[in-house]
Amino acid sequence: MKVFALVFLLISWSLSAAAQSYPSRTVKIIVPFPVGGVADIYGRIIAARLSETWSQPVVVENRTGAGGNIGADLVAKSPPDGYALVIGTIGTHAVNVSLFSKMPYDPVRDFAPIALILEAEGLLVVHPSVPAHSVPELIAYARANPGKLSFASAGMGTASHLAGELFKSMAKVDMTHIPYKGNVPALTDLLAGQTSLIFATMPTVLPHAKAGKLRPLATIGAVRPAAAPELPTVAEAALPGFEVTNWVGFFAPAGAPDDIVRRWNLETQRIMQSPEIQGRLLNEGARFIPMTPAQFGAFVKAEIAKWAPVVRASGARVD
Repeated sequence: MKVFALVFLLISWSLSAAAQSYPSRTVKIIVPFPVGGVADIYGRIIAARLSETWSQPVVVENRTGAGGNIGADLVAKSPPDGYALVIGTIGTHAVNVSLFSKMPYDPVRDFAPIALILEAEGLLVVHPSVPAHSVPELIAYARANPGKLSFASAGMGTASHLAGELFKSMAKVDMTHIPYKGNVPALTDLLAGQTSLIFATMPTVLPHAKAGKLRPLATIGAVRPAAAPELPTVAEAALPGFEVTNWVGFFAPAGAPDDIVRRWNLETQRIMQSPEIQGRLLNEGARFIPMTPAQFGAFVKAEIAKWAPVVRASGARVD
């Protein structure tokens, strides 16, 4: 027993010493989606600021595919030393476990939750060719033309996919889902008229709506955001109870030292609460909610429980 106790003390001392000297080399932030999405944008903002603060490179790598599962799994199986983190999302850490028949990781068991980065409100926007200027008009057109409309998404299991499936189910309409590898290619095809509509985060789609290239019909959260107070929510316009809010946050592999987890949590809060970032979030229809690692972990578990019945009810499944 004394030998085991000594080994445990040596391991604990080693982890503590490593945390005190952290970071001593390049840190990787894995974004499991392509460049240009909200996870990528804010991952790069935080990485740049931490590189300056820590005088060590903090770099972003985009590892895409399988609704974010490829990038998330890469971090889940990385050494738990704080040098590889993932920006998980509502998809990778709440929805995919119910959507995919086979998951390469467990979103709770295989990760150490660090911090919520932001919650992003979304917009329902249509291509100008769609003859609808309100949510009731869109529903009426979809019912009169079953299967004619298509909705783009950033990929299977993403918030944009889930919102579309929830809309189909609640509105009782038939629309074709067209998944893309990220918001940027999805928006590119929507702008070209290759698809009919999208439910996308405001930071990525609001500029196109303001430019008149896409027609915004409603916001998809619980309340009207300050960035677009003139637009009704889908719930108040036609479908009471409809609510989808995308979120992104930092996760480390399970077993990461508590000191490093706490350091990342505090640094994330410092950056996201800065006046510059707060102003940007307000303009983009997003918000930062300070959480401890334990609170963020509880939030993730609640999100998994919340969306499991929604995914089942939608009938969406990835084999």
